[in-house]
Amino acid sequence: MKIYTKTGDKGDTSLLGGTRVPKSDLRIDAYGTVDELNSHIGLLRDQTVNQGREDFLIQIQERLFTLGSSLAADPSKGNIVKPDLTENDITALERAIDKMEEQLPELKNFVLPGGHESVSICHIARNICRRSERIVVALSNESEVDPLVIQYLNRLSDYLFSLSRMMSQELKAKEIPWKPRG
Repeated sequence: MKIYTKTGDKGDTSLLGGTRVPKSDLRIDAYGTVDELNSHIGLLRDQTVNQGREDFLIQIQERLFTLGSSLAADPSKGNIVKPDLTENDITALERAIDKMEEQLPELKNFVLPGGHESVSICHIARNICRRSERIVVALSNESEVDPLVIQYLNRLSDYLFSLSRMMSQELKAKEIPWKPRG
C-alpha cells in the first residue's frame, strides 16, 4: 500500500464510507485535532515521570484512534465497521482521576500552567483536548456525533489536568496559583 494516493491533491478527502468532503470540513477538523492530541499524548507518555503510567497513556491513545474513527465515519452510512467507545472507557478515566485526587492537596485556586517542562507538555495536551472537544461539539450541532465522544474528551481533559498536578507533585515542581488583580 502506498502512503500517497494523490486523491486529495485538490483539497478534498474521503470519510469512512467513501463520501468525499473538503479538507476544511468540520468533521475533518474534528478528527484532525484529535490526531494532534494523540501525538501530544505520545509526547506526554515519553516523559520519564510517566513511566509508571505508560500503559494507561497507551490505552488513551488507542481510545483516541477509536474516537477518531467514529468522527471520520460518514454518519449517513450505517454499515461501517469501526471500533466504538464504551462507558467503561469513561469510567477508566474517572477512576484514574479519583486515584490521583486522593494523593493531591485540595485545589483552592486556578493553577498557572508550567513549573516543569514535562508538566507544561501535559498542559498543552489538556488545551488541545479542550479544543478537540469544542470542535466536536460544534460538529454535533450540525451532524450526528456519538455522545460518548464528547463525554470522553471532556473527561480526558479533566484527567490531563489532574495528571499535570500529579506530575508537579512527583517532580517537586512548584504549583503557582493564579492570583487575580484586584
